[in-house]
Amino acid sequence: MAFHGASSPSSLSTSSISSSNHQWAYDVFLSFRGEDTRNNFTAHLYAALDRNGINTYKDDINLRRGENISPELLNAIEMSRISVIVLSQNYASSSWCLDELVKICDCKETNGQIVVPVFYKVNPSEVRYHKNKNFGEALAKHEEIFKDDRMKVQRWKTALTEVANLSGWHLENRFLEERKHFRKYRA
Repeated sequence: MAFHGASSPSSLSTSSISSSNHQWAYDVFLSFRGEDTRNNFTAHLYAALDRNGINTYKDDINLRRGENISPELLNAIEMSRISVIVLSQNYASSSWCLDELVKICDCKETNGQIVVPVFYKVNPSEVRYHKNKNFGEALAKHEEIFKDDRMKVQRWKTALTEVANLSGWHLENRFLEERKHFRKYRA
C-alpha cells in the first residue's frame, strides 16, 4: 500500500484536529461503502483513530438503533471537524453515500470542514471523470432511476469531481498483488 499526498492516520492527534470552536461533536466523520470496506480498511482506520483518542463517527458504532438514518447521518456530518471519505469501487452505486458526499462538500464550503479523500483500490481519475465501470456505470444507473431529478445526479457528479481534486491518500493494492504473484511461482 502506498500513501500519497497526506500524513498517515497515526500522525493525526487530538491536538492537531481539535478546534477552539466548540461546535464540533466529532473530530472525524467516516464516509464509506459498507460492503466494500466496513470489515476491513474502514474497521482498521476507525480502530487506529480511536486508539489515538480521536472522536470518530462511524455509522455502525454511533448510529442508535431505531434512529432515522438520513437525518442522523447528516447531523453527524455537520457536527464533525473533518470528514474522511473512503472512495471504493462501489461507493458511487450507493445513493446514501453520494448524499453524504454532497453534504460533506456543503460543510466544507459553509463550515470550513476539512475533507480528506482516501482512494481505496480506485484511481483518483476514475472518481474525477466518472468514465470507468464502477463510477460511470453507477452514475448512469442513477441517471435512469432519478430521471425526474437530474439536478440530484448532477450534484453527485460535481461532488465526486470536487473530492477527487483534493489531496488525499491513494491506497494501491500492490502489496497484495505481489504476494499473490510470489505464491503462484513458489508453488
